[in-house]
Amino acid sequence: MTRKIAIIDAHPDPDPERFVHALADAYASGAGEAGHEWRMVRLGALDVPMLRTRQEWMEQPAPEAVRPGQEAIRWADHVVFLYPLWHGDMPALLKAWLEQVMRPGFALDYGDGKFPEKLLEGRSARLVVTMGMPALFYRAWFGAHSVRSFKRNILNLCGIGPVESSLVGNVEGTAAHRQRWLERIRRHGARGD
Repeated sequence: MTRKIAIIDAHPDPDPERFVHALADAYASGAGEAGHEWRMVRLGALDVPMLRTRQEWMEQPAPEAVRPGQEAIRWADHVVFLYPLWHGDMPALLKAWLEQVMRPGFALDYGDGKFPEKLLEGRSARLVVTMGMPALFYRAWFGAHSVRSFKRNILNLCGIGPVESSLVGNVEGTAAHRQRWLERIRRHGARGD
């Protein structure tokens, strides 16, 4: 079964040497080779304004910079987010982008003040998170808290699920370690998962 996949390369640094960019390209390569359709959004190339008020979030349209991301997510049945772990969480650019993208009417419907209706149901996701520490340490000591929060408080809230994750520890490791991860992520792309 072929899938439509939105690939969100969320490394804030557009420098092509960043490993997250290579992982995003590996996923896209695997997906394309397997016949899946895919669209890539690279956040490092975008100027994403921060939201400052609830009124702005509820009443103003999403800025032009994030609309291609909304279109890619709306089109997709699977969404892949790739980003580095910074200060134990997602980079601020990804958080700002998510706040702009996941607006009422796109991700949630608040209707008459009731609990929001999930507007992105029917989509699955994968989080690919790079980090300098060993992934086992992030899971055991930190409880993978920020990844669990992203899944539950952002993606599941909007109806996206199931959400799987790939935690790429020791990102500054050997070339062989990086190559194994590139191949693993390419296989995820080929399977569309």
